[in-house]
Amino acid sequence: MKSTFGEHIQISLFGESHGAAIGVNINGLAPGIRLDLDFMRAQLDKRKPKGKISTQRREADEFEIVSGYFNGYTTGTPLCIFIRNQSQHSKDYEATKYLMRPSHADYTAFQKYGGFQDYRGGGHFSGRITAPLVAAGAVCLQILKEKGITVATHIAACAGIADEPFGADKADLLRQAEKLNDSYFPTISSRAEQEMVQAIEQAHSSGDSVGGILETAVINMPAGIGEPFFGSVESVLAQLLFSVPAVKGVEFGLGFGFAGLRGSQANDPFVMEGDNVCTVTNHNGGINGGISNGMPVIIRTAVKPTPSIYQPQQTVDVQKRENAQLQIHGRHDPAIIHRARVVVDSMVAIGLVDLFADRYGYMWTAPDGSREERKDVF
Repeated sequence: MKSTFGEHIQISLFGESHGAAIGVNINGLAPGIRLDLDFMRAQLDKRKPKGKISTQRREADEFEIVSGYFNGYTTGTPLCIFIRNQSQHSKDYEATKYLMRPSHADYTAFQKYGGFQDYRGGGHFSGRITAPLVAAGAVCLQILKEKGITVATHIAACAGIADEPFGADKADLLRQAEKLNDSYFPTISSRAEQEMVQAIEQAHSSGDSVGGILETAVINMPAGIGEPFFGSVESVLAQLLFSVPAVKGVEFGLGFGFAGLRGSQANDPFVMEGDNVCTVTNHNGGINGGISNGMPVIIRTAVKPTPSIYQPQQTVDVQKRENAQLQIHGRHDPAIIHRARVVVDSMVAIGLVDLFADRYGYMWTAPDGSREERKDVF
């Protein structure tokens, strides 16, 4: 099983949904990064289920840093973050372990691992494993923030309801980003939030689920990051985003919207703003030739409806090798899009930090002047 990502900043996941613990190992961080543990807790809190719009499985998600961290700073050795599972209802899955849940990884995992996989709650394929990704992402978001780079995501659409778009003006975009990053349910419009929550609750009452689209902005991204072809900003971030459970589509800038335009409509004209080269429009989402051009990087991510629904579904029994009907019980989300927001932010941050390290080396991750900060040592 390949559970490691990264060329310079490498992350490796471990654990299962109903196992003793889950976690992540981060290799390649510079020494001297001061970690804001309260920020890490706040990021994990955004992923937690709350209210009727989420599963009733409630995990504390209290993390332990068991290596690579000493006296408030990273040491330069692998940073290992450990999160214990405390709210498993494994018996919910015993009666249906041979019934393949539609749109889950049950059947494909059964085929790949010959029935030896941990089927409880989806095992290593569960959205539960995104918790350590958020912890790792919180580290990378702190590194980006230190460099003046902001990442923010809103629910652009959910259950057919659209939010307001990101602003074209940088100052407006930063204000929106600040609001979104302080919100549990991230919409720009309060009206959209109310209507989306109502739609999710209606889906829950009928035993169904809904999906949607997340839109992410990376603000103050400098030009010159990324490589053509296999190391492009798009290919690196798309690989990470498609690794998030339930993500089925990723596009940059106008994405599929380019297909209906002419070049004269799609191109982003260049213009000088003071000493800075900018583009009049940002249809390409801040990327040309796989390399950042200095404009905000704009990404849209499609999240499918949660596959665990309470309605009867047709399936197969792989033990009896016959058709069957499945009625799922247990605790499940009528929507995960609001919880997936922080996972998307985390994946984008992880990818960007690796791309920066590719350009400038892993010591780029250390804060500027970090040696001067530790005058007690130097």
